[in-house]
Amino acid sequence: MVRGKGCALFDASGKEFLDFTSGIAVNCLGHADEGVARVIAEQARTLTHTSNLYHTEPGATLARKLTATSFADRVFFCNSGTEANEGALKFARKYAKTRAQALGKNAGDAAWETVSFENGFHGRTFGALSLTWKEGYRAPFAPGLPGNTFTPYGDLEKARQVIVKGRTCAVFVEPVQGEGGIYPADAEFLRGLRAICDEADALLVYDEVQCGLGRTGKLWGHQLIKDAEPDMMSVAKPLANGLPIGAVLMKEKVAAVMAAGDHGSTFAGGPLVCAVANEVFDRVSDPAFLANVTERGNELKSSLTEKLAGHPRLREVRGAGLLVGVQFDCPTAPLVAACRARGLLTITAGKGDILRLVPPLIVSSAQVQKATDIVKECAFEALR
Repeated sequence: MVRGKGCALFDASGKEFLDFTSGIAVNCLGHADEGVARVIAEQARTLTHTSNLYHTEPGATLARKLTATSFADRVFFCNSGTEANEGALKFARKYAKTRAQALGKNAGDAAWETVSFENGFHGRTFGALSLTWKEGYRAPFAPGLPGNTFTPYGDLEKARQVIVKGRTCAVFVEPVQGEGGIYPADAEFLRGLRAICDEADALLVYDEVQCGLGRTGKLWGHQLIKDAEPDMMSVAKPLANGLPIGAVLMKEKVAAVMAAGDHGSTFAGGPLVCAVANEVFDRVSDPAFLANVTERGNELKSSLTEKLAGHPRLREVRGAGLLVGVQFDCPTAPLVAACRARGLLTITAGKGDILRLVPPLIVSSAQVQKATDIVKECAFEALR
């Protein structure tokens, strides 16, 4: 690929593609956005990097916006989603140790184990990888970080059996699973997890790296469900429309246990990337923008359902907002290849049996219809 504009990508031969991957759910404002380009140029002439030894106005402003629109009181900036989950792991262990000491126990007796869910994806560095379900990602690098237990997504009774007071320090869950297969959580599940974590004195951590910041039609994915706020939340992918940034949002009770130097990152929260993130956040958080995401997402799902009706290998169309999966009873790699040949970029998810569609959040109705026409043509030809 050599250039892009909006929802279009162009390769070195000049071929144009309709991009329904958006850099794996990153380029929420599309490619070569004028507002983003303007902010990059202006900030590059002012201040690019200081390290996180110092505060900067773009970083402070972004932190205020993130906390003002969420459950959180504090923010720790990093450079990716996997770094955000690594940070959350550290913060959860420090919180558990501090709680144990406050109760007169030895820090060594504090809870330190974690729970995550089948089909979940949380990153590829060692701590985050240990939370990630797919064996193929973990096995080549085993043994990973000890102490994590996997349990079925959506099953509260089994979750209750493995979230244990005095043993579990944190529970990691995606409100909408992305890499694992586009599975939205239901209200009972997330509310139940909140109650179980409260009973066990464990922190509830939402991974919204893929489903957060407007992707579902809500600013935060868990806002599809009321009364299920987390203690921490990891965000990253779309926050700076392609520049590397991540963040851990947390309640004050978690932030309060962290001392200066307990965690850090040389590049985190730099003024250039935070300036861009402010531009992205202001536009994505606009109610009219989010309403359009919901409308286009509903159109995408209904159009796929209609056009793929009668396909013998189709199992389900599901998703939330513009995070949509089409499940077949066979591998979808041939469908991805056929779509690419016709000028539509898509990706897989789950066990390779799901076609994942995550277009830029600025996608138009005409582009949705063009994409679903191509998926229909290719599915009936490539998947028989």
